[in-house]
Amino acid sequence: MTASLLDDAMAHHLWATEVLIDACVELPPEALSTPAPGTYGSILDTFRHMVASDCFYLTFFREGPPRVDDGAELGLEELRSVMAANGRDWMELLGRVPDGEADTVEQGDGWTFHAPTGFRLAQVVHHGTDHRSQICTALTSLGVEPPVIDLWAYGEATGRTRPEYT
Repeated sequence: MTASLLDDAMAHHLWATEVLIDACVELPPEALSTPAPGTYGSILDTFRHMVASDCFYLTFFREGPPRVDDGAELGLEELRSVMAANGRDWMELLGRVPDGEADTVEQGDGWTFHAPTGFRLAQVVHHGTDHRSQICTALTSLGVEPPVIDLWAYGEATGRTRPEYT
């Protein structure tokens, strides 16, 4: 079976979010709730927003309401479970090889917005990367070394990359 060109990008998105949640799960409540300058907000609020947005983005590709709304007061373990469920849906979607140019329509009160499927999927990856970076900044401001969650770390952790020495 041929993999989607987005499989690694989406798998990295899911892996990096999971690794970052794992790095934050032992932090004291005050560390999770302290806003960090230049970021979305606190670590927990940023995770909540990131996961809720991921759920919203899935609504363009599957029936039903988002698993979690932006205002949900979930803890890290619950957010981790939601991302795992989202991950299954994202990878199943990519396995169907969606048409990257298919129009996805979003409607609100008095407006309609069109974007190609490939554009919507790129937003999922971009949005997650942006907010994970903010969480890493917040960790650093607390004196906590953030985990290495870049694409190369994902490749090493999952065996998708391998060095060869001569």
